[in-house]
Amino acid sequence: MGSLAGKRALITGAASGIGRATALLFAREGAAISIVDLDEVGGQAVAQMIGDQGVPAVVVPCDVTQGAECEQAVQQTVGELGGLDILFNSAGVIHRATVLQTTEPEWDRVMSVNVKSLFLMSKYAIPIMAEAGGGVIINVASGWGLVGGPKAAAYCASKGAVVLLTKAMAIDHGGQNIRVNCICPGDIDTPLLRDEARQLGEPVDRFLVQAAERPLKRIGAPEDVAQAALYLASDASSFVTGAALVVDGGGLAG
Repeated sequence: MGSLAGKRALITGAASGIGRATALLFAREGAAISIVDLDEVGGQAVAQMIGDQGVPAVVVPCDVTQGAECEQAVQQTVGELGGLDILFNSAGVIHRATVLQTTEPEWDRVMSVNVKSLFLMSKYAIPIMAEAGGGVIINVASGWGLVGGPKAAAYCASKGAVVLLTKAMAIDHGGQNIRVNCICPGDIDTPLLRDEARQLGEPVDRFLVQAAERPLKRIGAPEDVAQAALYLASDASSFVTGAALVVDGGGLAG
């Protein structure tokens, strides 16, 4: 029996990167998984891996910036898995540019995917959790939600919003036994990290070497963040809410 045995988890962005690693880890710990992603093919591949472990998994294609689709994703999850105990908001995008270089549509997209989606998924998940007696929400923020970074104005603004949205929801819903925390990763080896290099016009190999310049001398793996998410999802963190857990190999340490 794993630490999440009997739990039902909805994970956005679960077809790749941090969301995928978390879905696989949560499943190994006994949780049934709702894979919510625009990438239905990638989601089905993850569902197959989870199914091979004998754990229930459902794939829900969803644009997390659209309220009706988020509501449907929550309803389908509850209908197929029998409830919802954990919401992991992992879907996100990055846009590397200054304010002057960022167009209005680019700004809106970053804020919609990185912030509005958390609002929407939480809006529809919280009543389900409250009626059941409690639950856990985990949001993916960033180290750049705590400090600023160069050529990432919209991204930093969005992740700073995630940190404070997390704290506000923790205050509002603690009385319903719903814990709300966020994880602030550093550079993690995902497709988004390589996309950053391309956006900045830098060779990917050199960009990855620079990203490893931190006390632990390596880039993070998606599994590093998944392990932090497991802690926040489990009873091991039963007195933790409103926290911003930094997982960055010491990048913000000094």
